[in-house]
Amino acid sequence: MYDVAIIGAGSMGMAAGFYLAKENQRVVLIDAFDPPHSEGSHHGETRLIRHAYGEGESYVPMALRAQELWHELDRQVDEKLFDPTGVLNIGDKQSDFVKNVIKSAKTHGLNLETLTADEVNERWEGFQLDNHLMGCFEPDSGVLMSERCIGAYRHLASKAGAQFKFNEQIQNLETRDDEVTITLSNETIQAKKLIVSAGKGTNQVLAHLNEQLPLKPTRKTFSWFEADEELYHRNHFPGWAYDVDGKTFYGFPSIENQVVKLGRHDSGYVLQDPMNLAPFGHYENDLADVTSQVERIFKEPMSHAEGKVCTYTNTPDGDFIIDQLSGHDHVYVACGFSGHGFKFSSVVGEILTQLTLHGRTQFNIEPFRLSRFN
Repeated sequence: MYDVAIIGAGSMGMAAGFYLAKENQRVVLIDAFDPPHSEGSHHGETRLIRHAYGEGESYVPMALRAQELWHELDRQVDEKLFDPTGVLNIGDKQSDFVKNVIKSAKTHGLNLETLTADEVNERWEGFQLDNHLMGCFEPDSGVLMSERCIGAYRHLASKAGAQFKFNEQIQNLETRDDEVTITLSNETIQAKKLIVSAGKGTNQVLAHLNEQLPLKPTRKTFSWFEADEELYHRNHFPGWAYDVDGKTFYGFPSIENQVVKLGRHDSGYVLQDPMNLAPFGHYENDLADVTSQVERIFKEPMSHAEGKVCTYTNTPDGDFIIDQLSGHDHVYVACGFSGHGFKFSSVVGEILTQLTLHGRTQFNIEPFRLSRFN
């Protein structure tokens, strides 16, 4: 009998597995693949971590704690997990995005510098922002090496005693008052508590309990462009988030391989089957969206080097789900993180550990309760 079973050992699940194992819990992590892998929301090498949050200042305490935990994780492994490139938030001067960034920085005393478009273009010569835009620069933010982070949590979770069941499909799932029973292809696992953090496969898992959550899997793309190292290397160019005219993009400087990476956060194609993704280039705007962004904000022309597809799995309001499953007091669900969630996976792992062990957490998770959809 395990203390906790975790179905979905990606970003949030692997972090929770480590923190639970560190608390001497008998933990088993189950995944349909072998993490880190390309089927989850953590692939593509890099993710931004921002603190002055344009999506709403309620996220800021979690972002700051997440950063502390990333630094702790970085010190425990030999690989570099966090790169302090700084992050430039770009938007129209009157946009809600920029206003939220500035407000959250003031409320929480964050290190933030506001810059005009001319000041941005002068400091980072690779940019050519239009005059109606401005930048909010966070020097303490940066880039997380997402796949390395999952690998680091996996390594430390294993050292702490966590067990893994990978490349496994859930054949059946049953709950009773004080335990859950998980049937895999060749064995049955019992645990006192269950965490479901299966990303785009969450509803597939919960179907065994006759439960479904309001999640919308969406096909997304991201790309790499060849870049001039003199302008776009991480030593003298930041990560960035761009929210203008209803379009949201994100991007990364050249960190290790002479390319910049960028993608579009909004839009995409809703998936009827989240396991079936059309390859990059299937739709014309797979390349057109990011190419137009490169032409709009960068000084130098760039050649497209590579594109990939991924899946966003989001809630109707774009906020996370972190809660007990209704009618199943020993089952917790954590999902709906795509697009802006990876940076929080360290602290979400800690939150799930606290909820599982104590039934409470010091963070305000009321905005993430399932009851908001009733």
